Amino acid sequence: MKLFLLGLILGLLTIPLVVFIHFRFGRPPVAVADQPYPLEEDLVHVPLHARVDGEMPKSSPIEPSATNLESGAHIYRQQCAACHGLYGRPSAFAVHMYPSAPQLWAPHENGIVGVSDDPPGETYWKVANGIRLSGMPAFDKILNQTQIWQVTLLLANAGKPLPPGTLELLKQPLDLDPAALAAPQPSTAPAQKITDQEMKSMPSAIPPDSK
Repeated sequence: MKLFLLGLILGLLTIPLVVFIHFRFGRPPVAVADQPYPLEEDLVHVPLHARVDGEMPKSSPIEPSATNLESGAHIYRQQCAACHGLYGRPSAFAVHMYPSAPQLWAPHENGIVGVSDDPPGETYWKVANGIRLSGMPAFDKILNQTQIWQVTLLLANAGKPLPPGTLELLKQPLDLDPAALAAPQPSTAPAQKITDQEMKSMPSAIPPDSK
């Protein structure tokens, strides 16, 4: 009995020591291309889904009107498209992230586009709160609630026909702002440096909140 207890104690002491040695001197998966731990994805997703299911809002305070969808497209281009892609234009580096950033305008094998099959409240929660260790930031201090809902409703309707203006915004590459398409050709005069004060006075690309 004493030998059993001694072996049990030594075993309990050995486990944290082995774990420490592995993380301190071994090669745990920290690079994007590293093979993940077994069940690593499940260990992350199970508590995430439980948290989202318990906290996500059940209904949207705004409607998916043409105005809200177009406003959501403006916000999406500025805040989301670099990682999550545009309509017919996947992100160049999303597949080299771990976990990879989902392309929200690409259909899955079942034909569902992006996260349009998720409850809107789930998308709202993820945009507002972010997801740890995934590269997904929290936008609740960057966007207000109306703006987050506008992006949410845009993504919820990704698999449905969208207003022409909204779809046009989502098709344009990030380095070609739609507002500049009809603008005069730039002057050939030397460019002038924009001061910080002038930058602050410029209007935001995000439409103002309509409450």
